[in-house]
Amino acid sequence: MPAVSFEHIVKRYGTVTVLDDLNLAIEDGDFLVLLGPSGCGKTTLLNLLAGLLEVSDGRIMIGERDVTELDPKDRGLAMVFQSYALYPTKTVRGNLKFGLAASKLPAEEVERRIAWVAKMLQIEPLLDRKPAQLSGGQRQRVAIGRAIIKKVDVFLFDEPLSNLDAKLRTEMRLEIKKLHDELKSTVVYVTHDQIEAMTMATKIAVMDGGVIQQFGTPDEVYEQPANLFVAGFIGAPAMNMRSATLAVKGSKVAAVFQSGARLDVSDYPFQAPAKDGLPVVIGMRPEHFTLGEAASDGTAQFSPPVLSAERTGSDATLYLTFEDEMLALRVAPDLAAGLRVGSTVPVQFQAGKANLFDAQTGRRI
Repeated sequence: MPAVSFEHIVKRYGTVTVLDDLNLAIEDGDFLVLLGPSGCGKTTLLNLLAGLLEVSDGRIMIGERDVTELDPKDRGLAMVFQSYALYPTKTVRGNLKFGLAASKLPAEEVERRIAWVAKMLQIEPLLDRKPAQLSGGQRQRVAIGRAIIKKVDVFLFDEPLSNLDAKLRTEMRLEIKKLHDELKSTVVYVTHDQIEAMTMATKIAVMDGGVIQQFGTPDEVYEQPANLFVAGFIGAPAMNMRSATLAVKGSKVAAVFQSGARLDVSDYPFQAPAKDGLPVVIGMRPEHFTLGEAASDGTAQFSPPVLSAERTGSDATLYLTFEDEMLALRVAPDLAAGLRVGSTVPVQFQAGKANLFDAQTGRRI
C-alpha cells in the first residue's frame, strides 16, 4: 500500500481559509488518526483526500500518483462513513456486492470476496438480512466490509463509531485495529475521541484551527505534548495546568508556584537554557501525583483541601483546591473513600513527570 502525503494544502470557502499551507506525510501501512475538536479541519482534510472536496491550492499524493484532480473513484480509496450509508432495500450481501459494482470482476471472484469479508467480520449469518434487521454494531461491520471488499490502497474512516454505545465502541475499536493488523493497509481515521486515537493509532495528528498542532505516536503526544492545546486536549481527566516562574541559581532550576510551593526542574530537558524569571505553565498529569509525605527533594509538596471524589469502580479521581483552582488526581478507590470533603491531604508531584510550557507562546520549552 502506498504512502499518502499532503503538500502545502490550502482550502478556502470564499474569504474563509479553513486549511492554510498544511503539510502531512503518512507512511505506508500507518494507522493515522486525525484528532481534534469539532471545526478543527480534520473532516475537511479527509474529504479532500477522498475527492469529495476540491483543493484550493497544493497537492495530494498517493504513492507516486498525484490524485489532486482525480475523481473519487479513480483514487484507489474506500471510505466508511459515520452514518453507515447502507442501502436499506438491499440485503447485506447486496450491500457488499454493490461495493464491487464498478470493478467488473467475474461473478466467481465477487462471491469469493463476499465470503472472505463475511468470515473476517463474522457476519456470515447476516448475509440475507436487510439493514433494518441489524444492530448498530452489525451495520457498522457491514459498512466496513463494503469498504475492505474493494481491496484498495487506502481506507478512510469518518468518525465511524460515534453512533454506537460505549460497549460496542470498545468492541469495534478492537475489530478495526485487528483488521488493520491483518490487512497491513494504510488507514486515515477521523475522530474527536481521544480514547479511539490513543488505542488504535500508530500516529496521531492533533489538529486545531486548521493547523496540525502535533504529529507523533500516541505515547509522544501524551507524554511530550508540543503545546498547551495538545496538553489540555489529550488525557482524561485533563492535564492540570498551573502558572509558575522559573528561578535559576547556578545549575539549579526551580519552578515557583504562586503559592510559593517549589518544584525542582533542574533535570528537565529544556530545549534552550532556562531563563531566570521566565513565566511558565507547569503541566501535571493526574496519575503522576502521590498522597502522603514526600520521599525526596525533587517533589512539589502541598496540602490542599478536598473538593470531591469520583469513584468509577477500579479507578477514582480526587478533586482538590490548589491556588484557587481545581486540581485532579487519579488515586486508588479505597484512598478516595477515606477522605472527607474539606479535609486537607498532603500531596506530592514528581519533578521528572512535569511538562513545562512558555506562558506567552504556549509552546513546550
